[in-house]
Amino acid sequence: MAGRPLTAPNGHQPPPHSPAATLRPAPRVGGGHASNGARHWRRPARPRATPASPGPRWRIGGGCRRLAAMLGFLSGRQAGLDDPLRLRRAEATRRVLSLELNKDRDVERIHGNGINSLDIEPVEGRYMLSGGSDGVIVLYDLENLSRKPSYTCKALCSVGRSHPDGHRFSVETVQWYPHDTGMFTSSSFDKTLKIWDTNTLQPADVFHFEGTVYSHHMSSVATKHCLVAVGTKSPKVQLCDLKSGSCSHILQGHRQEILAVSWSPRHEYILATASADSKVKLWDVRRASGCLTTLDQHNGEKTKASSEAANTAHNGRVNGLCYTSDGLHLLTIGTDDRMRLWNSSTGENTLVNYGKVRNESRKGLKFAISCGCNPEFAFVPCGSTIAVYTVFSGELITMLRGHYNTVDCCVFQPNFQELYSGGKDCNILAWIPALREPVPDDVSDKCLPQQRLNPAYEDAWSSTDDEG
Repeated sequence: MAGRPLTAPNGHQPPPHSPAATLRPAPRVGGGHASNGARHWRRPARPRATPASPGPRWRIGGGCRRLAAMLGFLSGRQAGLDDPLRLRRAEATRRVLSLELNKDRDVERIHGNGINSLDIEPVEGRYMLSGGSDGVIVLYDLENLSRKPSYTCKALCSVGRSHPDGHRFSVETVQWYPHDTGMFTSSSFDKTLKIWDTNTLQPADVFHFEGTVYSHHMSSVATKHCLVAVGTKSPKVQLCDLKSGSCSHILQGHRQEILAVSWSPRHEYILATASADSKVKLWDVRRASGCLTTLDQHNGEKTKASSEAANTAHNGRVNGLCYTSDGLHLLTIGTDDRMRLWNSSTGENTLVNYGKVRNESRKGLKFAISCGCNPEFAFVPCGSTIAVYTVFSGELITMLRGHYNTVDCCVFQPNFQELYSGGKDCNILAWIPALREPVPDDVSDKCLPQQRLNPAYEDAWSSTDDEG
């Protein structure tokens, strides 16, 4: 059920080199679009992100130092002494560490209420979906077609409450079909999961549930199934099959509502679920005998503290799940103001201490993890800010400040190391890596830090007359 690639509507045709340029335009539908009366909204300049605990370890050096490091990586790569990925990881890490609110890039303001979910399609990394508490779904083009330094990411189309098939209540989750832009999914408090044809903006299928839908997720690596995992007010995890159009499977084990679900990016049949019963469970959906494991924050140690909360991942509602890009670890967040990192193979709590992670959300919290960096970083909504942590050491690197109200979701764009966030202030903010500082032409070699030369570069030849 792949669908056709995305087509931009009239007035927003993609450039000739884009594969979507030859497809027919999709109609504009629904309320909330700028053509329906919404004014262009210009956001005032925000302060840049400020380090939470500035230390020499994470300081970005001057232009000369960065130039020296870059030249060292390039030389090592050219000589075949360094892994080609080393330069890419170093640059990706530098870009993430320099994220700042970009005053030259706006995202068109369409939503009239809080934004609950964002998703960027993985094919081109160009189109973004947003779902809001106003029941509206908006599709944005992130590419700068104007080629001007300052530009606005335009909304290509939207599905509002005036659409005959639109959601009637808050849209909690939106997700692109992982393999092309011809289809996307959305779930809502109106107890439905809808599968949308991007070109026609009509639902290809609708799944109805008995309770409120909090979260859903499709696997990005599945080749043998087309299952959508759905978390609802019911303690049963629902698995919807896109091929048959029916709820093919139910996973039983939780005692309260399911607030977050996530497929493993490493194994197509492994699913993680988080519930208000304080538990996180890992499932192999091919097994009918129950879950693989229930994560235990105490790693099985039967102490007085753990006897009252056996096999619980948190001491409160667990409302956030996110796998690392390699699928080897799972990050969870709960209303006990704690975030925990788990070994996804053994289910062991790695005991990384992130400190207090403020979490007042009563619904699912959408946070993100970087990809291609060393180390990897977690971007966690924390009140009206976004906290940036190192995943494996738990260090708080910085707090991204710019929203006027609570942040509910964020999504990471790995191609250019960009971050987009949405919150209750109805704004979507773009966090972009700072540009490299230009190095003056008259910089001498003395400006560059003296580093020990790799032995492979040393020249053993001498031209002195004393040597025979």
